[in-house]
Amino acid sequence: MRFDHNSHAPSPRVGIVLSHFATPRMQGYLDACGGDPAAALDLYRWNAQMSGALWETLGHLEVVLRNVLADRLAARSAAAGRSGSWLDDTARELDDRARRDITKARQRVRAKGKAASNAQTLTELPFGFWRFLLARRYATTLWPDLASGFPGAPDRARSTIEQPVTRLHELRNRLAHHERVWNLPLKARYDDIVALLGYVDSDLLEWVAAGCRVTAALAACPIERPHP
Repeated sequence: MRFDHNSHAPSPRVGIVLSHFATPRMQGYLDACGGDPAAALDLYRWNAQMSGALWETLGHLEVVLRNVLADRLAARSAAAGRSGSWLDDTARELDDRARRDITKARQRVRAKGKAASNAQTLTELPFGFWRFLLARRYATTLWPDLASGFPGAPDRARSTIEQPVTRLHELRNRLAHHERVWNLPLKARYDDIVALLGYVDSDLLEWVAAGCRVTAALAACPIERPHP
């Protein structure tokens, strides 16, 4: 389905609805739709639907990535004979950013009246925490053990995992702030999700793909996008 920008006559109701989303936010949609307010609102609605589909599928990946990395780090710590949790970082291998994230996560757990167990703390750690565990600074320390969490990857190169995770972290930030995504290479980002899930487990990928709405949502975009 594609819009005929001449098929919608502006109406007071459309103008009122449009005004509630603020001119700076809507200007990009208006520009993409030839200044047609009704078409811009349709594109805005689609952007929200597309964001929801991406958020749902990206959420599955985020949970999986968190569990894979946490499991590998727990096994690494146990193999080294360290007491306590890997989150305690007794060997001081994590950088200041990571330690701050862990401290804040534990504080958020306690603020909810819960004990800051490993499981509770993990759920409070942001996506960026996991992304930066894949950074170059950990190439010779953490990565050799983390690599084993992706048995389906074509190689053990750190960049094979880090690069798509970095791109998805950036997308996640846009989704979280309800920003425009219609003009991004969404098929490529979906391919990143598919690749990473497949690197972890093919059955997992099959399960996520079976309930994923991204492909159908992409096909329903009301305008021609600059990227597939």
